[in-house]
Amino acid sequence: MLSGMKGAIFDLDGVIVDTAKYHYLAWRSLAERLGFEFTEAHNERLKGVSRVESLRILLEVGGVEATEEERLEMADTKNKEYINYISQLDPSEILPGAKEYLELLRSQGVKIALGSASKNAEFILSRLSITDLFDAVIDGTKVSKAKPDPEVFLAASGALQLNPLDCVVFEDAEAGVQAGKAAGSKVVGIGSPDILKEADIVIAGLYELLAQ
Repeated sequence: MLSGMKGAIFDLDGVIVDTAKYHYLAWRSLAERLGFEFTEAHNERLKGVSRVESLRILLEVGGVEATEEERLEMADTKNKEYINYISQLDPSEILPGAKEYLELLRSQGVKIALGSASKNAEFILSRLSITDLFDAVIDGTKVSKAKPDPEVFLAASGALQLNPLDCVVFEDAEAGVQAGKAAGSKVVGIGSPDILKEADIVIAGLYELLAQ
């Protein structure tokens, strides 16, 4: 599966860098201001979904009603706090083996794209000093449908000028795995086999692929 791929499409959070912890801190801070507790267990529901959908879930958890205008303001407040956190990112926060695996793929002539719901993806890649390892970046500023809709991965394979069948998706979220499969690609799940059971293979991290 991996030896035959022409393109590799990577999710960002939880695959290349762990910015999920900063998302959680920003969402938790918003919940505190709204008067309720938002736990790490609650936060599991936000993995792989858009900012708008994440806010909807958070308000549901807290039983909070809000107008559209209030929701936009809340989402903006959360994002500003999140950006304050990720502005401190540096290359030391790249997950083990991720940069080395990207470099290995490039040396083998595999085209590489990012397929992420994040609207801050390009900023994060620049903070990590790995922008030049990607042939295309498809993020939340370029697509409108959240995973498990396959839009982001179809757009990424299109940007690489490849058939999705010739691409492998690397994902850590169940919704992302479902999106990759819906696009027609093979999927490498990164995390728990119990959660990512729809993936073709599941590994603990990209470092595992360096030893093969």
